[in-house]
Amino acid sequence: MAPATLPKFGLGASLARVEDHSLLTGSGRYADDAAAQSDALHAVLLRSPYGHARIERIDASAARDVPGVHRVYTAEDIGHLNDLPCTAMVPQKNGERITQRAIPLLCRDTVRHVGDAVALLIADSVNIGKRAAELIEVDYDALDVCVETGDALAEDAALVYPESGTNLAFESFLGDRDATDASFAEATHITTVSLVNNRLVCNYMEPRACLAQYDASGDVFEMEVPSQGVHGMRDALVASLGIDADKLRVLTGDVGGGFGTKVFCYREYPLCLNAARDLGRPIRWTCERGEHFVQDAHGRDNLVTARMAMDESGRFLALDVDLIAAMGAYLNAFGPFIPYLGVSMSTGIYDIPALAANIRGVFTHTTPTDAYRGAGRPEATYVLERLVDACARDLGLTPDEIRRRNMIRTEQLPYKSAGGRLYDTGEFREHMALAMERADWAGFDARAKDAETRGRFRGIGMATYIEACAFAGSEPAHLTLGLDGGFSLRIGTQSNGQGHATAYAQIAAEVLGVDYTDIELRQGNTDELATGGGTGGSRSIPLGGASAQVAARALLERIRTLAAEQLEAAEADIELHAGTARVIGTDRQIALVTLAAAAPDEAARTGIGDVQQAEATYPNGTHICELEVDPSTGICELVKWTAIDDFGVTVNPLLLTGQVIGGVVQGIGQCLHERVVYDETGQLLTGSLMDYQLPRAADLPPIHFETRNVPSTTNALGIKGAGEAGTIAAAPAVMNALSDALMRRYGQPEIDMPATPGLLWEHIQSCERLAS
Repeated sequence: MAPATLPKFGLGASLARVEDHSLLTGSGRYADDAAAQSDALHAVLLRSPYGHARIERIDASAARDVPGVHRVYTAEDIGHLNDLPCTAMVPQKNGERITQRAIPLLCRDTVRHVGDAVALLIADSVNIGKRAAELIEVDYDALDVCVETGDALAEDAALVYPESGTNLAFESFLGDRDATDASFAEATHITTVSLVNNRLVCNYMEPRACLAQYDASGDVFEMEVPSQGVHGMRDALVASLGIDADKLRVLTGDVGGGFGTKVFCYREYPLCLNAARDLGRPIRWTCERGEHFVQDAHGRDNLVTARMAMDESGRFLALDVDLIAAMGAYLNAFGPFIPYLGVSMSTGIYDIPALAANIRGVFTHTTPTDAYRGAGRPEATYVLERLVDACARDLGLTPDEIRRRNMIRTEQLPYKSAGGRLYDTGEFREHMALAMERADWAGFDARAKDAETRGRFRGIGMATYIEACAFAGSEPAHLTLGLDGGFSLRIGTQSNGQGHATAYAQIAAEVLGVDYTDIELRQGNTDELATGGGTGGSRSIPLGGASAQVAARALLERIRTLAAEQLEAAEADIELHAGTARVIGTDRQIALVTLAAAAPDEAARTGIGDVQQAEATYPNGTHICELEVDPSTGICELVKWTAIDDFGVTVNPLLLTGQVIGGVVQGIGQCLHERVVYDETGQLLTGSLMDYQLPRAADLPPIHFETRNVPSTTNALGIKGAGEAGTIAAAPAVMNALSDALMRRYGQPEIDMPATPGLLWEHIQSCERLAS
């Protein structure tokens, strides 16, 4: 039985999601559902089969003559449209601006990765478009390629942009080089690691799609598209089309996963809008999974060398990070910002006085990279936590002891990190101790011995993390009493499966005193709300929830004012109950439907909240992974997972658990399953779900999750964002456990991601040979 102190439907209640009925019964509306209901023509893209080539000639005449083909576009037909630029540049060490390498909507004279777009066909059906695309004659002059991040800066590397003379896209720096060098000069111990953070393909359940329409009478466009925020999508589209914002309406319905990758505007969207204007017909496009692999922004792909300077007692003095981050063939929307954001979190929850982080972004003949769940913070945490374990081994300390010696103490908070981050609250030693207790860390040796009797070897590893998310800013909320007596909340975030409709409703319902199912969430329509920050960086509930609470308070006061006038009572005596506003302690009441009708206008029955947040929130925690390895197959089985997280305040434990577990699974996928492989010609060899393995339910361990919360002081509700935390903690926990297993067995802890069965088996064979 739940404790009596738990709220019925407000903050902290484990309420079922209100959005699930439509999704489970098939009545949800995704972008492709909208397209299927129209008389739209179909868009098909002709994409480059080469990783790098000059386009010598394009002859689309035969394709244009195919019955059912309405238009074929090449680069010369869309000169009035603008390329898709990078909008998040970072400062360079030399003070120069980064050269813009925007994504062309259709390639003009050069293709730079397999899947680069060469032509757009508009046809009566997808099959007609595909058959016509095969008739387009393109003379390619194949060129050398560079696909490996580690080869990009070699003297003989094939150049993505030969005119620049290098594949270096930019070089940035964060920290204090002089202080760091001085600390290394004084250090008693220095530990170094070199690590790979492997490239990932997002693989959300719902591939991208769009329905583009144009109304000639008003010179107005409309686009329905799965996004993580319609306002940001609108702004990118109008920039590409060269039109005013009031000439485009963007809609987003249900979205089957985003993970950062659906934030971006892709070339198909402005191309389809332009075609809709040209042809006077709706245009639909749905991404096939194979296109997704080569077109949608990839994640991660970093190489890093990190060094830790320590004194004689193992206290951390300074951290030096040298990072090479693959940008792919172009600078995607936020591409350069992702590693820069990540290194700001390089020192984690440790009291490290000095940091020097050098970042080099490099071009390769591959799909561009950008934000993927965690956006730089998983990469930074992975490096740090692997390095901390290596420091422990070098000094003969246990993983928990070296962390305990170096963690920021509670009395040091608020704490300004060497990366420039201001941590407000947290109890880092305490959640590590609780995680160790829940994981039965002390009993591991007995379990390891048991594994040996079964021909396996066992490892245990931890990751202690902190991340910056829900960054400074606001997310305005508008809560309205409808003429039907119900409530609707308009806000500029966008649910991608997180459960926004439930979480926002809980927060507002607690203030109003109504059932949370009485509150309808309205997102995804630029005509209904002037601005919105979208969903990303775990910002929606911390920022949007705070504004929703204020909006509910404002609306409650408006309702009390209206009701007090109608009932001739004091405003303070009015409460909401069962669809009415009533005078407390009496039977005098008025239906909300009647009250709404009596309001002079919508503004009189709308509350607005716009809570400004001045600093990010900093969720943190400890995850512990225990695993077994079968040396005969290289299969790594996760047998136990413990997660203790500090999210400040929990809105809905059920939603939170889903977020954490989902994040952990994605981190596990990177460690043990997912592997992007390009060959020497730039072909993506892992370009389908037959070749690119995703984690399955059978690959996952039992996951014990609980919170040990310390409310945030930077967020009005005390919430610390939670959407990315599981992914941030998972990869280092798994790989530290695997390193522990290899160290116990062979005395060789070095292992990189991804530790797929084949690669791990090869590594074990190498260790066996060395041991013999």
